Amino acid sequence: MSEQQSLDKQIISQVAERSIANQLEAAEQIDIYVETDLLKIVQGQADGVTVSGQGLVTKENIRVQEIKLQTDRIDIHPLKAIIGQIQLNKPVNLIARVTLNETDINHALTSDFSRKLVQNFELEVEGKIINFDLQQMQIVLSDNKRMRLRGKVQLIENGHSRPLGFTAIIRPRTHSYPIMLESFQCTEGEGVSLNFLVALMQKFQDLANLPSLQWEDMQLSIKNIELQKQILILLVEANVSQVPDSIMELTK
Repeated sequence: MSEQQSLDKQIISQVAERSIANQLEAAEQIDIYVETDLLKIVQGQADGVTVSGQGLVTKENIRVQEIKLQTDRIDIHPLKAIIGQIQLNKPVNLIARVTLNETDINHALTSDFSRKLVQNFELEVEGKIINFDLQQMQIVLSDNKRMRLRGKVQLIENGHSRPLGFTAIIRPRTHSYPIMLESFQCTEGEGVSLNFLVALMQKFQDLANLPSLQWEDMQLSIKNIELQKQILILLVEANVSQVPDSIMELTK
């Protein structure tokens, strides 16, 4: 590699770091390496991007303790990128290792984004649809490889709602074991029927067996979940056909 090529990559990587940092509310540390040159970048191309960051906080005040991300070849629309509209000409594959701590997870669960995810959750019980309206949620990450959830939701059926408080214990998926819902207990409200629990368990099993999850234009696959005391580490693979609108909104 010539000195000029090395300088090109260094300059482009530094510009990318400043651009990403400006789109975040805060960043303790962020390092970006773009494998490209000036000719390719003018054409909107890069052979790959590596991102390493700590203490990243989005405009929605959601914090990631640490992230390490690697993409394959990127091909974007260069003119739209200049005005801040990132449009991919070809899908991009990436793999990421994301570290979250318990405090940051519980803070994120209070965000509008998290509430919207739960509001999209529904069960079919005896031919009737029951929706969930999240009131509160707390996660405890213990050192016995278990995740304890404490929460309160409003169950909405035929326009009527009623409260339900619960605790659940989950053993996350690893390379060796599938995800397991080990217990579910009602702590507030009138409780739930056996048919509700059967439908909930079936829904949980269906979600756990999905090879990947679709979120807007991203196909996500969680390959492994590692639990430490008050720490959650996710290994995620994704195929991105377009940068999701919701992410673009977070960076405005």
